[in-house]
Amino acid sequence: MLSSGSQAPRLRLRDLDGAEHSLDSLLARGPVLLAIFKISCPVCQLTLPYLNRLAGGGLQTIAISQDDAASTKRFHARFGVSLSTLLDREEDHYPVSNAFGITHVPSLFLVEADGMISLSSEGFVKADLEAAAARASRPIFQAGESVPAWKAG
Repeated sequence: MLSSGSQAPRLRLRDLDGAEHSLDSLLARGPVLLAIFKISCPVCQLTLPYLNRLAGGGLQTIAISQDDAASTKRFHARFGVSLSTLLDREEDHYPVSNAFGITHVPSLFLVEADGMISLSSEGFVKADLEAAAARASRPIFQAGESVPAWKAG
């Protein structure tokens, strides 16, 4: 898995409506938090709703689903996720997952505007989510929520 300090691979993926997006076009608007997930992953089901709370903050948060568009849309509806989502599909041989070297989901990468990865995280790591939330200037956890410190992906 690519680590902090690595250059992010240049990706091009389609969104849920079929439009193509590149990492370069996203980075032109500032840093991006990429969250690679699979809809059947329980830890992803835990993580994505929290990441959704970062939307609209000072950090672009982009979900990257390893599933098809229809299944991903159902996941979004079920878990209340409205993040911009790109597809890293099996039929395309998971180009982004492979380029980033992931072995577990969810995997998070904070990519700075210059293309360098400043945060690399796999599974549910509360401290890493809090660091991303600080960059987004948005709260990710609310008072009274029982949030685990870590869960393996």
